[in-house]
Amino acid sequence: MRFAPRQLKQHFPKRTSSKGHGKYAPKNYRKFAFDLHQVDSETFALHIYSCTGTKGISSAVSDQNTNIIMGSKRKIGHLDIDRSNNDREDRNRRHRYQAKVTLSAFTETGQAELSIEVPKQRSYSGRRPVIPSSLADTPCATLGVRGVLNGLNTTLGTSRTSCELHTILKDFIERNYDFGTAFAFLRPVWNTHSPSNELRRREGEDRKRRQKALEGNRIVDPNLRPRRVWDLCSNRVVLSWITEIIPTPISHAWADEKDCVDVRTPINGKEWPVPIPKDADLNLIRIEMLNMGVEYVWLDVLCLRQKEEGGLREDLRMEEWRLDVPTIGGVYSGRRTVMIYLSGLGRPLRLKDGDLDSDRSWFRRAWTLQEVGWKRTIAGDTPDGPMHARWIYYRKYETALLTRFHKELHSLESRPNYIFATLADMQKRVSTNPVDRVAGLAFPLRPSMIPAYHESETLEDAWTALVNTMAPRMRAAFLLVYPGVGLGCKKWRPTWDQVMEQPLPKDVDLLTDVRHVDETDEDWFYGPCIEKGDVWVFDAGSAEGRDRCGELVVEGAHGIAHTFNIRVTHQSTIPGDTYTLLSDSLSHRFWAVGRRLPDQRFEKVSVIVMDRREVYRLQDLCLVARSRNVLV
Repeated sequence: MRFAPRQLKQHFPKRTSSKGHGKYAPKNYRKFAFDLHQVDSETFALHIYSCTGTKGISSAVSDQNTNIIMGSKRKIGHLDIDRSNNDREDRNRRHRYQAKVTLSAFTETGQAELSIEVPKQRSYSGRRPVIPSSLADTPCATLGVRGVLNGLNTTLGTSRTSCELHTILKDFIERNYDFGTAFAFLRPVWNTHSPSNELRRREGEDRKRRQKALEGNRIVDPNLRPRRVWDLCSNRVVLSWITEIIPTPISHAWADEKDCVDVRTPINGKEWPVPIPKDADLNLIRIEMLNMGVEYVWLDVLCLRQKEEGGLREDLRMEEWRLDVPTIGGVYSGRRTVMIYLSGLGRPLRLKDGDLDSDRSWFRRAWTLQEVGWKRTIAGDTPDGPMHARWIYYRKYETALLTRFHKELHSLESRPNYIFATLADMQKRVSTNPVDRVAGLAFPLRPSMIPAYHESETLEDAWTALVNTMAPRMRAAFLLVYPGVGLGCKKWRPTWDQVMEQPLPKDVDLLTDVRHVDETDEDWFYGPCIEKGDVWVFDAGSAEGRDRCGELVVEGAHGIAHTFNIRVTHQSTIPGDTYTLLSDSLSHRFWAVGRRLPDQRFEKVSVIVMDRREVYRLQDLCLVARSRNVLV
C-alpha cells in the first residue's frame, strides 16, 4: 500500500494489509465539535443539490491539504485493485478487501495498554472501517473536499469520485463538520447509487414516523427507533435514521455523583455534558465494544440528551424526553444482546461487600428492569473478576457474596412475563425520580401504547396513565386475581401505593380482557357472569397463609339452589351476602365478587377461586351467562 504525502501519517490509524504493508499511527490530537443541528433536531436538512454537467470540480484549498491522501493502486493479498475503477465496481466490491485496522488505547487516550484492567479495552484489531479520534476530530475544512474524499476512499477501500460526493462534501465544509461526522453520514450510504437521495429518503421516513408516534399524551408507536446512536467506526453520535443497522444497547449501573465527572466530548458534538465515572473513558468503551463485534450502540448518556443545570437547551431536553424516555425499553426489547456494565459505565467488574444491597446496584435500579434483554454480555470483564469464579459445588461459591452475585445473574435468564411478578420485582428497586419506577414498567407490561414522560407527574397519575394503556389481558389480572379493592378513583384495580407496598398474589393464566374507553374514561369487561350468587366464607380466623373455604349458592332452573365449594387464597374480608360474579373465559376458576349497580355497573369487593370439579358442575348446569359490565 503506497501513499504519496507524508501528511497521511498524521491522520490515519495503524493499518496492516494481508502482506504487512503500510503501517502508520495517529498524532497531534485536535478536538472539534460538529454542527449542533445534527444532534439537536429530529430532522437534518442536507441542502444537497444535484450536480449536472459539472466537470473538473476543484477544491479551494492548498495542495498540501488536497494531496493528503493519494495513490493509484492498493495491493491486497495477491490482488492489485486499480484505483481507477468506477463507482459501480466499488459498490459491488463493498469491503471484501478492507485492510486490517489497529486502534490502540495508548494512541486514543495516552494510557499505557498494560495499565488498563479490562483486556478488551486495550486495543482493537479488525477489518471494520474504524478511524482514530485524531482523524475524526479533524475539520473537513482543513482537509478540503479532495482530502476528505480521498480519506473516505482510503478508509473504505474504494475510489469514488462522483460530482454528487463533491457537492455533499462542500456542504459539510460549510457546516463546519469534522471528518468523523462526514464519515458517519456517508459510510452507511457509500455503496448506494445516490447517497444524497438515500439520506433524504431515510430522513423523510423517520420524520413521518416520529410525527405520527405521539398522539396527545400517548406514544402510539412504542417500537420507535431511538433518536440517536453512537457510530463506533466514526466515533460520532448520529441521528439513527442515518443507518439501517439496529444498535446494540448498553446498560450500566450509575455511579455515585461524587465519583462522576461531566465530560464535554466531540463524540456527541459537545451538545451536552456526558456524565461518566471519573475512572472511565468513552474511547476505552468504544474499543471494548468494537472487540465485542459491535458497530452501532445506544448509550443513554451519549444518545439521550442529559440534564444540564442552567443549560440553554433544557426546554429541548424536556420535549425530547416526552418521546425518548418512554421508548427506551424498545432499544432493549426483541432478540438483542445487551452489553451490561455491572460496576458502572466503562469500569472493570468488581465485587465487594455491600455492592448488591446498594441503591446504586444494577440489580436494584428501576430502569434496568426493562434492560435485561434477550441475551446479555457482561462488559468490563477481567481475568480475575467474579465472572471467572468457580463454584465449589452446584452454584455454591467460595463466599456468600459470590454465591449471591451469581444467583442474581442466573435469575436474569428467567425474567417474569406476568404482571404481579414484574410488579413484585419493581417493589425492590429504586430510582432518583420516583416517577421513573412507573415509567420503567412500560415495556415489561407490554402496552399497546405508552404514556408520554413527564418528570413532575404524580405517581398515581403516571400509574393511571400506564394502566389505561396496558395490555387488556394484563388488566384483567387486577380484576380477577388481585384480592383487594382499589383505594383510588377505581375500585376494580389497585393504586400505585397498593402494588408497591402490599403483598401481591401469584400470577395465573387468564383468557379475558378488561378494556378502557378513553372518551368516557370507562373500563369494561365482557365475559362469564353469574348475576346472583350467595357467597359465604368460613374459617375467618384461620392462620395467615392458609386458604379459607366457603360456599357459593346459585339458584338454577325451577328455583333449585346449587351449592359449590370455593376457596379464598387471601386474607381480605368477604362479608356473607348476595353478589354478582365475573370470571375469565379460559378456566372459569377465578372469580371477581362484587355488587351490581345500576346501568350494568360492577363494584368489586374481592376475589374467590373455584376448583375444576366444581367448575365442571357449574358449566353442566348452565348457570353462567356472558354479559358486558362497566367496572367502577
